[in-house]
Amino acid sequence: MKNIGEIMKQAQAMQAKMAKIQEELAALVLTGHAGGGMVQVVMNGKQEVMRVRIDPSVVDAEEIEMLEDLVAAAFNDAQRKVQEATRDSMAQLTGGMKIPGLNLPF
Repeated sequence: MKNIGEIMKQAQAMQAKMAKIQEELAALVLTGHAGGGMVQVVMNGKQEVMRVRIDPSVVDAEEIEMLEDLVAAAFNDAQRKVQEATRDSMAQLTGGMKIPGLNLPF
């Protein structure tokens, strides 16, 4: 059985690894696409939208609903990519275990 000192060392090491992973995730920049890439949403690892790019060919006042749908779809695609990257990074840290209280952005 491990003594409390060893357990504390392991907890501190895990905490340091988690801080490094969170820093790496915050630096991520991922792009979601919709409409064959005609609408793109660029999002960082904190799930903040950094940029929206819209191909001028989809800008039509009579098709505004389609454009709105494409922007929403691109946002959701970008958000899904950030969540997957976060889940993958945290799984490396925890060995796939679900740890109560581990705050993930989803």
